[in-house]
Amino acid sequence: MKKFLIPLLLLTGFLCFAQNTEPKAKYKLKEPTGEPVSFKENWGFVSKERLSEYNKSMPVTDVCLFSATINSYGELVDVPSRKIIDTGTARCHLVITCDSKSLSHFVLDPNYNLRKKLIKDIVAAAKNFDGVNIDFELIPARDRNNFITFLADLRYSLGQEKWFSVCVPARFKLLQEDMYPYAKIASYCDRVFIMAYDQHWSTSAPGPIADYEWCQKIIDYAIKAIPAKKLVMGIPFYGRTWADKSPAGAWYFSGVNRVMRENDVAKVTYENDIPTFTYKTEVNVTGYFNDTYSVLKFCRMYKDAGIQKVGFWRIGQEDPDFWNWFQIKK
Repeated sequence: MKKFLIPLLLLTGFLCFAQNTEPKAKYKLKEPTGEPVSFKENWGFVSKERLSEYNKSMPVTDVCLFSATINSYGELVDVPSRKIIDTGTARCHLVITCDSKSLSHFVLDPNYNLRKKLIKDIVAAAKNFDGVNIDFELIPARDRNNFITFLADLRYSLGQEKWFSVCVPARFKLLQEDMYPYAKIASYCDRVFIMAYDQHWSTSAPGPIADYEWCQKIIDYAIKAIPAKKLVMGIPFYGRTWADKSPAGAWYFSGVNRVMRENDVAKVTYENDIPTFTYKTEVNVTGYFNDTYSVLKFCRMYKDAGIQKVGFWRIGQEDPDFWNWFQIKK
């Protein structure tokens, strides 16, 4: 009998693999109904570190390759080669990011000897791309005008043959000191990509990445400030989780002892003469995410509002079934 054990196990494993069986989920997601949605353009951000999550058969007209960035010396670095991704007939845009407020200040302020060279380097890096997308999300308040003139100068240097797009955060109105004035930014670029997400973020209270009422207010303002042909409404594919407490932290001696008392720590051991302890605790986790049903509802809401173009952060994070419900309008 033992001689048949290994072949039987192998056969069982093969059958499981062939059927692609997975543990059955206890939850049930809503099933979409109705017809697929169609838009003139679909802008999809693709991470250069996760190229396998994109393929050119997806209904995407514009691929934003994420990203080249700016280092601590104000230099453009990590520029991806256009050859690393096959977008088929879709346009490919080079995304430029700057992830520091202080660095943004020094590269945007013309009084420093960085801005002109950065613009020159962006133009050179974009040579084999269809366009450039600027995603500067940490603009200091004092650099509002510097950011606008930077966009104007980059638009001029790129020339009209290159597409030029800019990412902007969600707005309901023009703020008194708005670093992202929609109308002014729109005057210098071909597309304005509104990042209509992160209504709730990693350190906020739990809540949707974006809800429909919040996004409706964004639409109401955006359609008045940005020409319809330039407006792209961004939709999140991703989700987040929040815990009701985190045991991680740095402590006073008294704080560490309080934590140990509250969690009934019975033993302290010494590791190379350094005291250490362990305990288990319960954490309640809340999550919000988007599935095909919710993303499709966003698309239909935007369609009903007259929006002609949408985009997604980011390709690879989506429910794969969504692509069965999305089309490019011919």
